[in-house]
This record gives sequence, C-alpha cells and structure tokens, in this order.
Amino acid sequence: MKIEGRNAVSEAISAGTTIDRLVVEKGLKDAGANKIIEAAKSRGIKIFFRDGDALDRESAGGRHQGFIAEITDFKYCELDDILEYAKSKGEPPLIALLDGVEDPHNLGSVIRVAECAGVHGVVIPRHRSVSVNETVIKVSAGAAAHMRVAKVGNINDAIDGLKKRGVWVYAADMDGQPLYGTKLTGAAAFVIGGEGAGIKRLTKEKCDLSVAIPMRGKMNSLNASVAAGIVLYEYVRQNL
Repeated sequence: MKIEGRNAVSEAISAGTTIDRLVVEKGLKDAGANKIIEAAKSRGIKIFFRDGDALDRESAGGRHQGFIAEITDFKYCELDDILEYAKSKGEPPLIALLDGVEDPHNLGSVIRVAECAGVHGVVIPRHRSVSVNETVIKVSAGAAAHMRVAKVGNINDAIDGLKKRGVWVYAADMDGQPLYGTKLTGAAAFVIGGEGAGIKRLTKEKCDLSVAIPMRGKMNSLNASVAAGIVLYEYVRQNL
C-alpha cells in the first residue's frame, strides 16, 4: 500500500507505522521536508531520492507533495481493543460506527474528524463498505495512522455488544429527536449512515435513540463526514 503527501507520510512516521520504502523528491530543502526526512532517518527507514517526474509517474493521485511511502497493509483492530483503549485513558468510550460508507473520501474525512474529536475508534462492516486504502489514508491527512479501526462482520451485532457493555448508541437520523436538545454524556457510540441509503431500518431500531441534525435548507441530508463532525462535536461540547 502506498500513501502520499506530507501530512500522511509525516503522521505515519510519527505513529510508528512500518514503512518499507520512502521516495522523496530531489531538491526539497524547506523546513517541513527536512523534518520529515530527519524523522524517517531516525527510524532507520530506507529513503530514495528521485526526480519529480519519477514521483509523478508513481503517484496515484498526482498530489504527492514530494513524498510517497510504501507501508504494510492497514492493521485493523477488534471492537474490544477500542474499549480497552478508552479504559486505559480513563475515559468513557466514544465510538463512531459507519453503516455502509462506500466512498473512500468520506471514510477518510470521517476518520480525520473522529481523531480530532478524541474518538477512541471507528467501526466499519466487512461488507458493503470501503476498506482503509491509500485514498482513505491520504484524505484523512494522516489521522488514519492514529485511529483504531475495527472491521466487523455485522454492525448490528457490534451495536448489541456495545449496549451490553454499557455504551449508549445513537443513530444520526433525520427522523430522530433534536440533537441540540438531547443530553449526550458518558459512554457513547454514534451510527452514521452511508451515501444515499443512510442507516438501515433494523440498525436504526437497534440503537437506543435517534438524534436529528436541524436542517433549514432545501436539502434533507448531509455528507457522512459533516454529519459525523456535528454529532461528535456536540458530544465534545457537552462534555468539556
């Protein structure tokens, strides 16, 4: 797997991600580039300096910013690992569950939002969902290197498991009660629907409560990452 761009590569290095090969554009001398190169050298990462044209040919998206890294495949965790991580920090679990997000740009954006909000882990289903790939890592701006992502066989089973562990599960759904009038405290998980279909009916019924983001325009839905940001930061606001 390859990741591109300064932020993604820098975060992968600082997170201890196994990097098999780092390709750097020749002639980069700015402070940001030097910092990344020195960090890679300190970890003993193999660095290859190449002309910009060579990186352009190797780049998948054409936005490498002078850095392309080959890393081991993304390592997923178990749902229990997320809960244990929250426990180790002495914090109530805060989890984002994604029901059918298939666009890698959306998943990358959700992971970035989740990491910034202090979410302990993101849960995705094995089927009908995008996996963490190069695009996801790039769009997350390096946040994927710091985020625990669990891939589960069934989101509904994951919801049942969280509820048994005392986690209150909320569905972000337009038919729910107003988000800003809902008390959000303690162990919490928020289910975010995928593109188009949103949250499946049975999944919604499994949740403890549905919360609705107020919509004042002519559109009645938001991008998954925007919806995730709104509900997660409302939780953060209430728990400052």
